[in-house]
Amino acid sequence: MPDPTRFILMHTSHGGNVGAAARAMKVMGFSDLVLVKPRFDDVLSREDTLAFASGAADVLAGARIVATLAEALDGVTYLCATAMTPRDFGPPTHAPRDHLPALATSGHRIGFVFGSERFGLANDDVYRCHAALSIPTASAYGSLNLAQAVQLVAYEWRQALGGFVVTPATPPVEWADARAVQGALDHWREALLRIGYLDPQAPKKLIPRLNQLADRQQLTREEVHILRGIARAVIDRG
Repeated sequence: MPDPTRFILMHTSHGGNVGAAARAMKVMGFSDLVLVKPRFDDVLSREDTLAFASGAADVLAGARIVATLAEALDGVTYLCATAMTPRDFGPPTHAPRDHLPALATSGHRIGFVFGSERFGLANDDVYRCHAALSIPTASAYGSLNLAQAVQLVAYEWRQALGGFVVTPATPPVEWADARAVQGALDHWREALLRIGYLDPQAPKKLIPRLNQLADRQQLTREEVHILRGIARAVIDRG
């Protein structure tokens, strides 16, 4: 399935941000990057750009540099500005999580436009867009680094498109059954009697409380084996 998305960076000043943005795109499965009149003509091959891309050099290799926003819009049918500055005129503003799910099934070829690090997006660029996306931030401080903004929008857009499956890094848990847990408690009862901690004449509710503790912890088979091993060592030394 072709990449349904274009990320457009306007007038970027720092190669590191371009590289980090490429990395942010790649980890979310996107690759179509266009730079509009960046500060450095060789930004895609600069040392800091490649360093911050960290494995996303292929995204940089496929990126384009154009002179105007209009040149970056070929094939794009729905354009989203990313701008936090309130404006009295322009497209409606939405949080990404509220707006993007409907776009995911719209059939549009989406373009996300990001402003420069220092000045953001010019009003005329925002007016070209169908919608403005504003990332919800703390009211006292809402300034995001360019690459951070790209990462957040790329993540929300990927989630709207269906997301990726998370592969567990550990093997499946083997839970201990009730019989195994009871066997461990019986073993512990014997050990506690051996060391004199449990008075058989006045046991009160110690064992039932230990039973509830074990139930809350949802012991695994391996954990039951460990507990029984400890109890066995106590009994053997007693």
